[in-house]
Amino acid sequence: MSEIEDIYTSIIMEHGMSSQNKHNLEGETCSVHGHNPNCGDDITLHIKLDDGKIQDMAFTGSGCAISQSSASVMIDVLRGKTIEEAKTLATIFTKMIDREEISAEEITQLKDAYVFQNIANMPARVKCALLSWKTLKNKLDEL
Repeated sequence: MSEIEDIYTSIIMEHGMSSQNKHNLEGETCSVHGHNPNCGDDITLHIKLDDGKIQDMAFTGSGCAISQSSASVMIDVLRGKTIEEAKTLATIFTKMIDREEISAEEITQLKDAYVFQNIANMPARVKCALLSWKTLKNKLDEL
């Protein structure tokens, strides 16, 4: 395994085991539930919106390390972003996982979420990585 793969793996594992973003959110303005019936991943995103921005976010639920770490990393990346910025980043993340071409600028915008790029090579885990991102985007599209 290369040094960069080690870094990617450690970020995924760190977020998968951390409870930093896994909790109920006091003062949430909305929440949305997502479920992956293929492997049983089940999350609820708790969102605090203010003036068109994601002021804070958290999640609760259970699932594999990939789904849990993807939700946690997503929260770190999107906290403080506008709704439109968050929707754009969710689209970029989905394109990356679906093996569509993304630019170097888009990769930079994803920050730590870029560590999930290799999930595209593991078809059984694609839905796990996408669960939180697609669940959030669907909710934001409703707003």
